[in-house]
Amino acid sequence: MIRVQRVELPRQLVAHAAELTERVTKAEPEERYDLARGLWSHTTQRRKLVTPLRRLLGQMAHGNRCCMYCCDDLSTDVDHFEPLAVNPLRTFDWLNHLLACTTCNSHHKGDRFPLDSAGEPLLIDPTREDPYEHLYLGLENGEYTGLTDKGRATLDVCGLNRDELPEARRGARDVVCMCVSAWQRGREKGNERNMAVAVRTIREQPFADVAQFMLRQAVLPKARVAFAFDLGDETLDLLRIPELRAALLI
Repeated sequence: MIRVQRVELPRQLVAHAAELTERVTKAEPEERYDLARGLWSHTTQRRKLVTPLRRLLGQMAHGNRCCMYCCDDLSTDVDHFEPLAVNPLRTFDWLNHLLACTTCNSHHKGDRFPLDSAGEPLLIDPTREDPYEHLYLGLENGEYTGLTDKGRATLDVCGLNRDELPEARRGARDVVCMCVSAWQRGREKGNERNMAVAVRTIREQPFADVAQFMLRQAVLPKARVAFAFDLGDETLDLLRIPELRAALLI
C-alpha cells in the first residue's frame, strides 16, 4: 500500500455527482441503498460518470493503474472506501472513491468497514494518510505486518498477504535491486538512456510500494536491519544517492 495524491474532479463531473447525491438524499432512508446502487450501475451513469472516474483514478494510481490497496496491476473497479451499503449518501462522493482490483474490492473488502471505539474508520485511506505509519513491509518474505490497529485491520480486511502477493513483492524487490545496479553502471559510463530506463522500469512495475518502502528505509538509522538478509550493502548505498532518490521517490 502506498500514498496516493488525489486529483481535482472536473466541474462537469462534480455537478453530475452532486445531482445524483441529491436524488439519493431526497429518497426515504430505507430506499436510499437500492436507489444509489441502481444509479451507480445504470448504463447511462456508467458512461457519464463511472468510466471518467475510473480513468481519473487510473491516472492517480502508481505503476500501471495499480490497485490502491494491494498495488497489483489488476485494477478494474471503482471502490467505495466507505461501502455503498454502509453509507449510500457517499456513493457519488469523489473523496470516497479508490481504484481497486476485483480481489481486494469484491472478494475481500466487500461491505466490511470496521470502526474504532470513536467511530472512526479502521481502514487506511491512502489518499488521506501515509500507509507506512500503519504497515511495515518485510523485504525478506514480502509480507506486511500491522504496526497499529488500523494497519492490522487493513491487512485483514484487504487480505494484503494473500496467496501470491508476498512472492510478487519479493520479485518487485529483486527488480529494484537489479535496476539500481543498472542505473549506477549507466551513471559511471555517462549513459543517460540506461539510467532513464532503469528508473522507468522501477516506477512502472507493479507493487510500487516495495520500491518506496526500500527508499524510505534506506535513510533510517536502522536501515541495515531492513536490508539485512541478502540484499547487500550495494543496494542500500545506491538507494541513498540523492540523484536516484529524486528520480524515484513519490
